[in-house]
Amino acid sequence: MKKSPGKRLHAPTLHHLEQLMTGLLEGVILMDPTGVILSANPAALRMHGISAVKDLGETADDYVTRFGLRYRDRRKLPRREYPLMRLLAGESFPDLIVEVAPTGTEKPRWVHQVRDIVMDEDGGEPDCLGLVINDVSERFDAEDRFEAMFHANPAPALILRIADQKYVLVNQGFLDLSRYDREQIIGRTLFDLDFLADVDRKPFVKDCVAAGKTVPQLEAELPLANGETTLVVLAGQPIEVANEDCLLFTFANLEPRRRAEQALRASERHFVSVFEMAPVAMVVTRGDDNRIVQVNQAFKRLTGYTDKAVEGKVADDLQLWNDAAQRQGLETEIRDAGGVRDHDVRLLHKNGDTLDCLVSAERISVEGTPCVLWLYQDVSARRRGERDLVEAIEAVMKDANWLSRSIMDKLATLRSPRLAGAGNAPSADLSKREREVLELICQDMDDTQIAAQLGLSRNTVRNHVARLYGKIGVNRRSAAVVWARERGVGA
Repeated sequence: MKKSPGKRLHAPTLHHLEQLMTGLLEGVILMDPTGVILSANPAALRMHGISAVKDLGETADDYVTRFGLRYRDRRKLPRREYPLMRLLAGESFPDLIVEVAPTGTEKPRWVHQVRDIVMDEDGGEPDCLGLVINDVSERFDAEDRFEAMFHANPAPALILRIADQKYVLVNQGFLDLSRYDREQIIGRTLFDLDFLADVDRKPFVKDCVAAGKTVPQLEAELPLANGETTLVVLAGQPIEVANEDCLLFTFANLEPRRRAEQALRASERHFVSVFEMAPVAMVVTRGDDNRIVQVNQAFKRLTGYTDKAVEGKVADDLQLWNDAAQRQGLETEIRDAGGVRDHDVRLLHKNGDTLDCLVSAERISVEGTPCVLWLYQDVSARRRGERDLVEAIEAVMKDANWLSRSIMDKLATLRSPRLAGAGNAPSADLSKREREVLELICQDMDDTQIAAQLGLSRNTVRNHVARLYGKIGVNRRSAAVVWARERGVGA
């Protein structure tokens, strides 16, 4: 059917536009050039948490009073920068991001991405103004959660945008590591602050960064704000931040490990110096069979062996110990307890002479290898002196009628190493009554029986016993009996 000549089709009306807007997922607000809000579709109403157009306000001025808008950096929008106001002023804003909340609410409820549309029929003055809204709250919520997690993570991290190789995010861990301030890093490019300047395989890493590819773990000297560097291991992982391709760099500080290694090397050098200069014979052994790996000069002087003769050998190869079973027992104790202290042993010199020694040993680590450090203190001269003294005492005591009992006690103590090691027990000068009490104690009499035997009161006996204990350095009867019998009293 042909149209009648000269008959015009009806132009779209506001009702037609509303019908079109209803099915849109984007929010649309229509306003006339005077600032009156004409219409809004359901999506726009949902994005403001309202159910009717009148709740937006009758005019753009009403909208400003009902809704608070902020930029993403939390700055409040002045009235003239509201999107509806900029529409009325003839400004264009292709993609503006604002946070929206009802007036009086501090926390934003939605994040809107808005753009402007100007409609006119003849190319002259606008007939209708439109604001198109996308709700991007979920996207920005996810980005906010990512940023919160990123900043809270103690592991040093840095995000580089691939397009312009600018740093867009840095966390506190990296600031602490590098000693830079956030403002010194954000917005700077890789050319301004090249944290990859001293990385292993630098050309390969630069190519990975330019292509936005994964950077495998590599060691690098990270430049610090004070001009120094610190050893790190870094890795880069492609991620997307705010719809932009980026690289997430993570760093692990290896400087403590390097310092520990340097300290260990210095300690080992110090150990070698002390080992060689020590006046006490020292040996380092390794392995389950305690094979000799190093001896010092004092050991070579003590035993007569040379480095070549002992290194790589075990003690049995050299017949070094007079008692191999004793050595095996000490080796077992070292494995179980980590070391031994001051054990009496007898070594054999290369020429067959015996050497009385005190041996101590401790498990150590040499260049990361478990070893045992042995120390041999030669006490042969001291032992000879002790034997000579004992022989002299025995000779004197064969005819000791002219010696006092106190001197006899002292000589007996010197003669017995066990008594000499008792330390605090005096060789007491006992009165006749105290000696009588001691002899009766050795006969297993109690205070009452001793009192009856000596014709004394029980309290007097107790006083004698207390003075006796103080003189001989004991605090109970059994110890007094042992003291007495070791000296021939009460036998």
